[in-house]
Amino acid sequence: MQQDLLTRAKAWLAEDPDPETRAELEKLIEAGDEPALADRFAGTLQFGTAGLRGEIGAGPMRMNRSVVIRAAAGLAAYLKAQGRTGGLVVIGYDARYRSADFARDTAAVMTGAGLRAAVLPRPLPTPVLAYAIRHLGAVAGVEVTASHNPPRDNGYKVYLGDGSQIVPPADAEIAAAIGAVGPLDGVPRPESGWETLGDEVLDAYLARTDAVLAPGSPRTVRTVYTAMHGVGTSVLTAAFARAGFPGPVLVAEQAEPDPAFPTVAFPNPEEPGAMDLAFATARRARPDVIIANDPDADRCAVAVPDASAEGGWRMLRGDEVGALLAAHLVDRGVSGVFAESIVSSSLLGRIAGKAGLGYEETLTGFKWIARVDGLRYGYEEALGYCVDPEGVRDKDGITAALLIAELASVLKEKGRTLLDLLDDLALEHGLHATDQLSVRVEDLSVIANAMRRLRETPPTALAGLAVISAEDLSRGTDALPPTDGLRYHLTGARVIVRPSGTEPKLKCYLEAVVPVADASALPAARARGAELLAGIKRDLAAAAGI
Repeated sequence: MQQDLLTRAKAWLAEDPDPETRAELEKLIEAGDEPALADRFAGTLQFGTAGLRGEIGAGPMRMNRSVVIRAAAGLAAYLKAQGRTGGLVVIGYDARYRSADFARDTAAVMTGAGLRAAVLPRPLPTPVLAYAIRHLGAVAGVEVTASHNPPRDNGYKVYLGDGSQIVPPADAEIAAAIGAVGPLDGVPRPESGWETLGDEVLDAYLARTDAVLAPGSPRTVRTVYTAMHGVGTSVLTAAFARAGFPGPVLVAEQAEPDPAFPTVAFPNPEEPGAMDLAFATARRARPDVIIANDPDADRCAVAVPDASAEGGWRMLRGDEVGALLAAHLVDRGVSGVFAESIVSSSLLGRIAGKAGLGYEETLTGFKWIARVDGLRYGYEEALGYCVDPEGVRDKDGITAALLIAELASVLKEKGRTLLDLLDDLALEHGLHATDQLSVRVEDLSVIANAMRRLRETPPTALAGLAVISAEDLSRGTDALPPTDGLRYHLTGARVIVRPSGTEPKLKCYLEAVVPVADASALPAARARGAELLAGIKRDLAAAAGI
């Protein structure tokens, strides 16, 4: 075994405060398992605008107590350098493996560094933490979650005092402070001194959820709900009860938090098979809609009855839900700015323009959407919706579910459905068909090679449509700071290619816009949209070599 690798592993072991990861590392050292050690010590988990996220285990390339203590110490040092000594840091956590331990370590480090720390009372949705930061006047917040990643992962998401996630240059400055943390035994970690919050913050959040609904609006929609083995059930059912909606029928197998996520391959409503139990429950209960949250309940998925779909139910795409919520808010007469990230459908801009509302496009992520001046509504195609930016400056799967339930109720009173409203939008603005080509990789060089290939030899046509312009977003644009991505504008279509910021995936976002003359032309327009998306997907995969 390489002596340097062994030396680093033993040095890490010597200061690891966690018996579980110590035992794991001791076994690997004793077995002389060089590949496993090399994997764990190939570098360090990088702290970026998504914070930290990775597989739980021993070593600097894994999520563990040592890594979390260093991250917390670096964040504390950054906050103190910003003149925030004595300020409050609120800490939330989900129900994943080790989340409570990582939250406690963070509270101890903050307390030892001279900051005040307050921990949410139990595993709760991420939007409750985002709300608590502003509600309590905190200088920062930490959420321990890996969102919808596989069971073996965990993560560490950082917010500053405005209640939105960090963006550059704060991420690089915090990363530098983490890198400057010395030996762990030099990081004070008292056994007590922080506050464990009661239910007052949750009650205040729930009281705030009422604000997203119109006074006196119909509340009649019947729902099936799944928390996807996460923390959403108790908060969503409480919010629905407060608002006066019928209690959702729960997908029993997925209603309680379970870090093993035993019924799904990936606990993400977008993944194939993840909604199968919800569909089975709906076929028995016959609700008007299905609502799903991801495990930390910041995302919201919606499915509707559709006789043409296999099993009688169809998941709406995030772009479809994004447009429906926008149309509903316009119908309610809201004012302000609508915003979305560049990977989301251009339909939102058309809806905002027709209504005379402001519209902005941002880089991917709610850390950017939440910072738009005058924001009234923001969404992203990956099932994220910000419908109450004054309360939660982040995506919120609970308030989004309430607003969808209100819209479905309004339509139900008129004998109409969410699909009917989507048809209306297609007639008014053209059919906006979207899809995604997403490639999960074991070897990250596959992604780098695909991006290099597309940069060196950009496609000139996709699905028979000419590429009008090709932008390398790493150079930035007049409206956007630099990001690793490519954007192609075609005649009647648009494509964006980017590496995921949180998973080992290459993501390609596709949109085709088909004019619709009248209602009788809708089926043909849908068929044409599907044909174009399939062709773009095929040709783009060939061009990228994936």
